[in-house]
Amino acid sequence: MKPGFLGKIVPRGEMAERVAALPQPVVFTNGVFDVLHRGHAVYLAQARELGASLVVALNTDSSARRLGKGPDRPLNNEQDRAVLMAALACVSLVTWFDEDTPLALIAELKPSVLCKGGDYDMRKLPETALVESYGGKALAIPFVDGYSTTELVRRIRRGA
Repeated sequence: MKPGFLGKIVPRGEMAERVAALPQPVVFTNGVFDVLHRGHAVYLAQARELGASLVVALNTDSSARRLGKGPDRPLNNEQDRAVLMAALACVSLVTWFDEDTPLALIAELKPSVLCKGGDYDMRKLPETALVESYGGKALAIPFVDGYSTTELVRRIRRGA
């Protein structure tokens, strides 16, 4: 018997139809979310509170590797990352994007709110201009200090 939350994982080609059926407003966020930690959980819960539904777009494995986080990243493959993301109650739908940015996916889905982590200057992102062009909002949520997948991986490798 498969867990029901697996139904939240949606192929990209089906996303527009599934997003249109979600309670509005829809919040969109994206990232690798390689090793889920407290910072991710808090961030995603805060993003969800900005709307009625939360859509998470994960970088595919090849897209994640192009981000330069290291040759062995992501540690968890895209299917495993999607399952973990879908298991979170605050997440409504999960999909992937293979491009370097989710710009094309955002153009397809037209979420009401684009949300990113606090290290982004929202004014510099082309995604912000796109979302604002159709009346949406783009917001940054501050990071939870002390939580980073990259730092967690470093600590594990040091045996600390």
